[in-house]
Amino acid sequence: MVRRSPTRAGQLLADHDVTATSKRVPQTRQGGRIVCKALAHTFVNARTGESVPALGTVDLVIEPGEFVTVCGPSGCGKTTLLKAIAGLVTPTQGQVLCDDVVVRGPGKDRGVVFQELAILPWRTVRRNIAHGLEIQRVPRREREERVAHFVGLMGLSGFEDKYPHELSGGMKQRVAVARTWAANPRVILMDEPFAAVDAQTRITLQEELLRISSLSSNSIMFITHNVDEAVFLGDRVVVMTKRPGTIKAIVPVPVPRQERTVEAMADPQFVSLRDQVLHLVRGEVQ
Repeated sequence: MVRRSPTRAGQLLADHDVTATSKRVPQTRQGGRIVCKALAHTFVNARTGESVPALGTVDLVIEPGEFVTVCGPSGCGKTTLLKAIAGLVTPTQGQVLCDDVVVRGPGKDRGVVFQELAILPWRTVRRNIAHGLEIQRVPRREREERVAHFVGLMGLSGFEDKYPHELSGGMKQRVAVARTWAANPRVILMDEPFAAVDAQTRITLQEELLRISSLSSNSIMFITHNVDEAVFLGDRVVVMTKRPGTIKAIVPVPVPRQERTVEAMADPQFVSLRDQVLHLVRGEVQ
């Protein structure tokens, strides 16, 4: 059994502060159920007509409230899969359903955090987090309460009125995550959001993400190249083959999210899971 211990991220906000703030914010929506049925996609160059198959046939179900990580070799179609679920790519074969409704484009039931920072440089931290809520026309008082909640939850207190150019890379990524979560989508899609930050900041952000996901019921799909990250965060790890990517294996992670710490990654159970996933991925690049 992995022992629970406090994380650095947990120290950003005392437990009583999280509880008190949460009371002012509506409970998160029940996570959405994502179903990919015989999903495949081929990119076609409009000028030359050249076809590049990016995604092979994929069948995948993400249950409500589940945290699924996806890893595999570069160019295997991980991001294409995420974009198809987000409604940003129309697959050439198959379909995606969110709560039994066919995905035909972007929707407020799905939020996306990209690797490239998408926060608005002319807005403060507070107003960036509020952006999605403004689009949804959430009443001002509720909007302010939600923003205050996520400012505290993400360790951004004291930076509410700072602009992006005044923040570190890790802080900017916290703002991007907070903005997506504040909009309260049923499904959160994350495309390598921590790839550009340094190793120490990445660990802290991973811990924060685990803590936040444990406090909410959103369904999460997280794309990563990092095997340690995939095993640390996911309830299940989806391993993809090389391009055109299909699902090679799905590895369950039996340790509850609340009981995962960076220190626990040295536990034999985690080491065994990491080695299993690493072996599967390396088999696709050799």
